[in-house]
Amino acid sequence: MRLVTIFAAVLFMVTGCATTEFTSEWRDQSFRGQPQKFMVIGMAKKPVLRRVFEDEFVHQLKRAGTDAVASYAVLPDGKLPEHQVIAAKMKELRADAVLITRLVDRKVVRTYVPGRIDHPMGFWYDRYPGYYGSWPSYYNYGSSFMYSPGYIDEDQYALMETCLYAVGNGENLIWSATSETMINRSDQKMIKSFIEAMVDKLQEQGLLKK
Repeated sequence: MRLVTIFAAVLFMVTGCATTEFTSEWRDQSFRGQPQKFMVIGMAKKPVLRRVFEDEFVHQLKRAGTDAVASYAVLPDGKLPEHQVIAAKMKELRADAVLITRLVDRKVVRTYVPGRIDHPMGFWYDRYPGYYGSWPSYYNYGSSFMYSPGYIDEDQYALMETCLYAVGNGENLIWSATSETMINRSDQKMIKSFIEAMVDKLQEQGLLKK
């Protein structure tokens, strides 16, 4: 839940592996080539999670073979500056693309899980109710015949929007996606899961090296 709060300004990110699913995607089919250097901007109020997010994105982009820089490392601390300041810094660093991620919303999905009766012998005791006759019989029956009550299972999701812009040619949008990331792990694990999904999708779209 802490992750969602942070993204209320605009960013951050199961039982097994954390899940991220894409709900929509758009690609400028006229764009050719691959950006050579990204500036990564995670819009968030809390600087510490903005740094964790941007550092992880830079790490995974570099591991994929594309240079990248975290915005917090080259821009003033605190509130994100005007876009002109960012553009000037990107020009200085020769970054030709900017990747911006923000939280759009969050949602809660509730599912009712019905109760059940578990017994190693199934319904054998239902046919032979003599276990009431003595306390040892009833005790042995009750200790093995357990009822699991129904309950409401609640899953929470961060609804994210990620946009990639080419710089120097009209500042045009070249790729965007909206996604849902399940929130039930630590911030760092959720961030890693989310970014892995984004990097895989960028590679799939031919915007990163494979």
